[in-house]
Amino acid sequence: MPTARTTATGHGFGRVLVFVYGIFALAATGRSTLQLATKASEAPLPYSLSAVAAVVYVVATFALATGRRRLALATVGIELVGVLLVGVTSLVWPRDYPDATVWSDFGAGYGYVPLVLPVVGLWWLLRGARRDLADR
Repeated sequence: MPTARTTATGHGFGRVLVFVYGIFALAATGRSTLQLATKASEAPLPYSLSAVAAVVYVVATFALATGRRRLALATVGIELVGVLLVGVTSLVWPRDYPDATVWSDFGAGYGYVPLVLPVVGLWWLLRGARRDLADR
């Protein structure tokens, strides 16, 4: 009999969510590493925040893949706040963001997926929490 942890992302939309977060973890890690290694002095804050985004995606991927709902909720919530804060600051002070980072311009360089992904992730996690409570 599957445990609650294995059924959390063991099939369907949960697997898609883990896959998308995994792709973003890899992409954000690669991009932020390159930005920090080659251009950190040009825009230290945005490139450092890009590295934070990479860490958030890695932790979110781990939490979702292993069914750690509380950690996933916290990480995806932090992701949404980060996207909103960095999105606003990149619009208000565009000179401070010479290159697109993961969360700048609300993720425009990534097709706005960084803005939509945490909303969908939170919806999915909260929907599952409500279903778990209803089953009790």
